[in-house]
Amino acid sequence: MDLPPLSFHVSLEEQWDEEEEPEEIETVFKVVPPAYNQYLDVFSKVKAEKLPPHCACDHHIELESLLPPVGVIYYLSRHESEKLWAYISENVEKGFIRPSSSSTGAPFLFVKKKDGGLCLCVDYRKLKAVTRKNMYPVPTMNQLLTVLNGSTIFSKIDLHGAYNFLKIKEGDEHLTAFRTKYGRQANLPDAFSLWDDMYPERGVDFISKNPRSFHQIIKQDGNQESRFFSIKVEIFSDLVDQIQKGVWKEKDYKKILKQLARSESVLDYSLEPQAKLLLFKDRVVVPRNEEIQLNILQKCHDSPLACHPDKEKTLKLMKRDFYWAGMNQLIKEYVSSCQQCSRNKNIHHKKFGLLKGLQIPYGPWNSL
Repeated sequence: MDLPPLSFHVSLEEQWDEEEEPEEIETVFKVVPPAYNQYLDVFSKVKAEKLPPHCACDHHIELESLLPPVGVIYYLSRHESEKLWAYISENVEKGFIRPSSSSTGAPFLFVKKKDGGLCLCVDYRKLKAVTRKNMYPVPTMNQLLTVLNGSTIFSKIDLHGAYNFLKIKEGDEHLTAFRTKYGRQANLPDAFSLWDDMYPERGVDFISKNPRSFHQIIKQDGNQESRFFSIKVEIFSDLVDQIQKGVWKEKDYKKILKQLARSESVLDYSLEPQAKLLLFKDRVVVPRNEEIQLNILQKCHDSPLACHPDKEKTLKLMKRDFYWAGMNQLIKEYVSSCQQCSRNKNIHHKKFGLLKGLQIPYGPWNSL
């Protein structure tokens, strides 16, 4: 294939930075034909490790609704963790990513290549689900095949780090954040940026010349036990009041009230006007009131003392003190829909299998 002649020459000083090694420049000049010397800058390793400048073609992410939900943190093996740390360290040093304090974040995972290597992937499916689609007309397969009709020679260019050539529009960087066990990272708008979520650390002197400050340090945890029991009494006293108020809303209790309102005589009975707690095997029977049941469930699952346990632990904790019909099903549904658990709990099951596309048939009726 003959190369098209070019009528101008580009000097070495115009194409290469001072940071470039002379040996590397000579190697590139030997490989690239002289007719394409104007494109020598695309072979520069120094420029490849820098972000491109902002332009009108910056990638803009326009959402249709609210922010996408926060993704989970997938389990990584030791080898994958080392690979992830090396990737984050390298790209933070280059200026491609930065620590992020975004309210959203996509999960980060690895996919094995055919050669046994690891491919780094960020699962942006939830972000794509709420992104407004670009309605620019895309060429169909028939049009592309028509253009390629009669061609016999095809070229393929494998770009290294091709995503770095797509600059994110300023203001949309927080949408590209991804979550790892080392924190959240986001694509940088520039090579220089502020680490606004990092704070300087300083030591605390436990032996001080100031007796007042030293006394405050050693006595700051002295009232933890009394504070713990005060919170416990406040929580359960509120629940008991709600249960007592909901007793007379039960259908079974309403039947008793109807019998008492009748004029005819009934069997001997002994009732007190004040509603007390109904116990079943030393457990409080909660009325069939969804508001009261959810309130109890929130106190036993969402409170700082409970720390968002899983389904089995929440059920075991609830069965110690409470009982109502259908309690198991309500607990499973509530824990499954808990946003805090879905954001912060790691997944312990095996990874899902890879999706493999169907083979392309070479003719009609070759594959059914």
